[in-house]
Amino acid sequence: MKMFMLKSLCLAAVLLIAVLTGMQLANNGIQKMKGYDDPSLETAVSFQKKDNQIRASVLGNDISSHDIAAKKKKLEEISAFNFFSSMGRKMSDGITGASEKLVHFIAD
Repeated sequence: MKMFMLKSLCLAAVLLIAVLTGMQLANNGIQKMKGYDDPSLETAVSFQKKDNQIRASVLGNDISSHDIAAKKKKLEEISAFNFFSSMGRKMSDGITGASEKLVHFIAD
C-alpha cells in the first residue's frame, strides 16, 4: 500500500511538472507567433532573484515562504480534530498491544 501511494504521488508530481512545462512552452510559442512581447500574457512559471531572495510566481500568483509560514501557523491554530485519524490511531495501538501480549504469552 505504501509503494502504491508513493508511486501515485510521484506520478502526480511528474504530471504537474509536465502540465506547467507545457503551459510555458505554449506561452513561448504564442509570443513567437505574435512577433512581439505582449504584457497581458503572463508566463506559467517565473523566478526572480532580488536582494538574495528568490521569488516564484505560478500563473501570476506570487509564492513566498512568508505565505506558507502564515498558512502553517493558521492550520496549527485551528488544530482541527480528525475523528477517523484518532480512531485509526487507537485501533492500531490496541492491535499492537494485543499482538505483543500474544507474543509474550506464546514465548513464555
